[in-house]
Amino acid sequence: GAPGCLGWLSICLQLPTSGLPAQWGTYEPGSMTVTWTTWVPTRSEVQFGLQLTGPLPLRAQGTFSPFVDGGVLRRKFYIHRVTLRGLLPGVQYVYRCGSSRGWSRRFRFRALKNGPHWSPRLAVFGDLGADNPKALPRLRRDTQQGMYDAVLHVGDFAYNMDQDNARVGDKFMRLIEPVAASLPYMTCPGNHEERYNFSNYKARFTMPGNTEGLWYSWDLGPAHIISFSTEVYFFLHYGRHLVERQFHWLESDLQKANKNRAARPWIITMGHRPMYCSNADLDDCTWHESKVRKGLRGKFYGLEDLFYKYGVDLQLWAHEHSYERLWPIYNYQVFNGSRETPYTNPRGPVHIITGSAGCEERLTPFSLFPRPWSAVRVKEYGYTRLHILNGTHVHIQQVSDDQDGKIVDDVWVVRPLLGRMMYL
Repeated sequence: GAPGCLGWLSICLQLPTSGLPAQWGTYEPGSMTVTWTTWVPTRSEVQFGLQLTGPLPLRAQGTFSPFVDGGVLRRKFYIHRVTLRGLLPGVQYVYRCGSSRGWSRRFRFRALKNGPHWSPRLAVFGDLGADNPKALPRLRRDTQQGMYDAVLHVGDFAYNMDQDNARVGDKFMRLIEPVAASLPYMTCPGNHEERYNFSNYKARFTMPGNTEGLWYSWDLGPAHIISFSTEVYFFLHYGRHLVERQFHWLESDLQKANKNRAARPWIITMGHRPMYCSNADLDDCTWHESKVRKGLRGKFYGLEDLFYKYGVDLQLWAHEHSYERLWPIYNYQVFNGSRETPYTNPRGPVHIITGSAGCEERLTPFSLFPRPWSAVRVKEYGYTRLHILNGTHVHIQQVSDDQDGKIVDDVWVVRPLLGRMMYL
């Protein structure tokens, strides 16, 4: 369904924000943003409606911007962005995008429900490549069956989007299109996006915010979700000031999220490189004083103290090509709720590392003996399901693709509505 005259690449949905880019958590209810890519400049239009066949009576127009890849060929294409507004909550829409010069095939998505009183279902994973994308066929089937409301891709795409003059990025976007054109596909940057100052990432995934999607937040049902960049701690040649800017933004965002906690009790973060892991490699998370956890030089702008101070409930990570669930933890100490129910009223944040969706680098082995703070370790391809049931209960499951979709980890996190900011 790709118009040859336009050199169609891919379609991707995102949740837009309303108002000024700097505003916090202002997902615009009843809206969805469609992005796509063409080789030539042309009008940006989406036609949409409720019927699978026949005319699509509604129209929305947007803008496009040129993107030039940093490779030797300096390949140029155009990123189109159109926001659909006035959508009915929970209703399925059919759409196509393009212009008089050519149209995509038709896709479907379901508009998100409004407000905090519903139960979002998310697919969560990181480290998905254009080669060996093991989890992708099952994720596509899940999506077609209506199992999810959104996707959280926690960094590392394609391996790498810039390779072969960005043709690997083209291939990857086509691969994920059946998922990304049907669900809001929300992302954060990983280390494999670093080339040319993260330019392929910023262009292909036009996330909200005024930092080209390096950090932003939004509300989804009873949760406030924060996406940020762990990479600012590692690629300091792009500007050490980014570490400071992001840290202050995070603190401001968390302060506002806590004031709104009666409406959105859960605070969930997503960042690529974890603070902790028990893998058998030399990644940052294997060091006692990891940069993400403790900050620059072990004392500036570390995130563990910040997230603990503001009572972050759940921290989602990737980077390690495996799955690991930690006991509730702070500063290497386990803070289980109780011996019988460790995740009921936990006294520290819960960390989930889910980076085994599949890529050319294969799976990452674990150290021989698990750490005392490691609850479950799975060295199999797969992805995570996150069901934010209500303001007090979250359900986490790990799906093994190696075992034909078997659930290999299953846990409920339960926190009371009152006193959510503080871990006591």
